[in-house]
Amino acid sequence: MRGRRQERHEDDWVHYKMRQRLVSIGDDFWIEDDAGERVFKVDGKALRLRKTLVLEDVDGHKLAKIQEKMLRIKDAMEVEDADGHRMAMVKKALISPLRERWSVEVEDGPDLHIKGNIVDHEYTFTAEDTPVASVSKQWFRVADTYGVAVEPGQDPVVVLAATVALDMMAHEHR
Repeated sequence: MRGRRQERHEDDWVHYKMRQRLVSIGDDFWIEDDAGERVFKVDGKALRLRKTLVLEDVDGHKLAKIQEKMLRIKDAMEVEDADGHRMAMVKKALISPLRERWSVEVEDGPDLHIKGNIVDHEYTFTAEDTPVASVSKQWFRVADTYGVAVEPGQDPVVVLAATVALDMMAHEHR
């Protein structure tokens, strides 16, 4: 539930617009800022054994690679930087009757915890029990579109890559 206090707090957050059901391997799509400007591109790499997506800036420079890991851990995706170093690992943590819980193990910062309804794109990222990003469809009236708000100081690449990974894992039967 979102109160006025949290909404006021999020006014200075950076907002991004994404499309629901955005992840189809082989497809590309753009992430826009609140002014409608394209700021990141997600390149779906086709013909790979593992699900792989690349997050690029507007000039085509690779910022992160998001890929399914062939691990014993079910429901895990790794996010690597342009040099192949791990930035984060996104994992399913716990399933409760109404809400899913996920974790993002961040290499260079505090781990993030995600609570909410992943499938319906209504969830919050927290670091040390403080909200640092949120995802919601309520910000847009356009069908199949949702927003990602990121607190200043948070790495938007990690948050957006984790959001893409969550979408892939939550909707993997598409």
